[in-house]
Amino acid sequence: MEIPSLNLTLERCPMALLLAKRATKGLCSGQRLKIHLSDEGARQDIPRYLLNHGFNIEEQADCQQELVIIVTKRQ
Repeated sequence: MEIPSLNLTLERCPMALLLAKRATKGLCSGQRLKIHLSDEGARQDIPRYLLNHGFNIEEQADCQQELVIIVTKRQ
């Protein structure tokens, strides 16, 4: 099954962080979401925020100024 994706490469912090918060708020335990980031602030702030708020983070790719993370809601 394909993981839903959220492309935030055109957004800068703090808007990218707000959109990531909104998208992950509705996730149920064990659900996953792939997030694409390019802004340097978002690349630092979003994983840190999500780790502190009940999510696991996997960095999948970091190429051409784009970071792809997979977010999983903890149980």
